[in-house]
Amino acid sequence: MSTWMLWMIASLLTGRPLLSLVLVFGLLWLMDRYTLQVLPRPLRFIHRWRRAGQLERTLLANTHDRRARFELAELRVGQGKYAAAVELLKPNLEAGDEDVDTLFLLGVAYLGAGEAAKGELLLSEAEKLSPDFRQGSIDLERGRLRLAGGDVKGAVEALERFVKGRHGTVEGRVLLAKALDKAGRDADAALMRDEAWKEYLAAPGFHRRRERMWAWRARPSRPLTYAALVLVVLALGYRVLSQVQPPRETYSDPYAVGADEDEE
Repeated sequence: MSTWMLWMIASLLTGRPLLSLVLVFGLLWLMDRYTLQVLPRPLRFIHRWRRAGQLERTLLANTHDRRARFELAELRVGQGKYAAAVELLKPNLEAGDEDVDTLFLLGVAYLGAGEAAKGELLLSEAEKLSPDFRQGSIDLERGRLRLAGGDVKGAVEALERFVKGRHGTVEGRVLLAKALDKAGRDADAALMRDEAWKEYLAAPGFHRRRERMWAWRARPSRPLTYAALVLVVLALGYRVLSQVQPPRETYSDPYAVGADEDEE
């Protein structure tokens, strides 16, 4: 059932279309928070937007502030604006910032911007400085961006290394399952999704909250089941309320009573 149907049912229950629209979007947002978590968090979005504005104003006043450039580039990568992140970080690299964090972030930005050769080179240099940087995050980003760029074989290789090195990762296994699907290895992909779900169930609470989105991708039937249950409850509630009719008010005309007495 679509969002439009949800709105129609809520409108019939409340009698207020605008209020129903707010309730429907609120319900969908709450469902997303406890399942896929693909919708943005308003407060986090506002905070990042304000922080990006502050950093942009800082760079207008001082274009050589490399720390501000790095932080703004991180925000741009998180927004998927890879080309903008490249332009922000290139001056840092030219100024001599060859630390692992800068090389890693610029490599991810280049890969995301479609410049695979430069991105792979920078990630390789970052790997030389710190082979286990952030518990294998270099291979994770390699796999993610290779998969997005159509390099399925390279994505499988990187993600297999990542999964082997970081035990308990749900995200890595789900991405690897997706890459295996594209490589035509359906049985291996199904097995990897099963492993992802098992790792999620065995993980502690804080880790499950962080990996929930990826776990639901491994078992997409779960959020769909919850959505179906919500729709059934709404439909039953509407059916019950539609069968309850308010008592009819009786109206007596005093003049009619007087008229009867006069006739008597």
